[in-house]
Amino acid sequence: MAFIVRPLNENDYDSTLVGWWKEWGWEPAQRDFLPDDGKGGIMVLDGEEPVCAGFIYTTNSKVAWVDWIISNKEYRKKPERGEAIKLLVETLTNICRNTGHRYSYALIKHPGLKDTYKELGYILGDGYIGELIKVL
Repeated sequence: MAFIVRPLNENDYDSTLVGWWKEWGWEPAQRDFLPDDGKGGIMVLDGEEPVCAGFIYTTNSKVAWVDWIISNKEYRKKPERGEAIKLLVETLTNICRNTGHRYSYALIKHPGLKDTYKELGYILGDGYIGELIKVL
């Protein structure tokens, strides 16, 4: 299967990502909470059909945060779905490496997604206990 990998664009947030978050029963991340105002990541497509997307936060250290992985709930092709998500995480990780980061960090709750990260060489850190955010 030859997937298409492309950078997120100005329209993806409203036209695709918000709908995906809602389909999964999640509150969509605010656009300005995401890297580059919702454009700081990539999307994987099967032909014209968007399959999954994710983001990279950069820091003022050698750490990049690869996260906010979201997928099209209606895309149910197997094993293609898993391959697309693996390609997404692998590509985001490679972008981190190629931009001079030494560490790639992620906060993952979903067991299957944790397995994908582990398969790509991520190691389990401390147990994820909670997430705290303060709007300033």
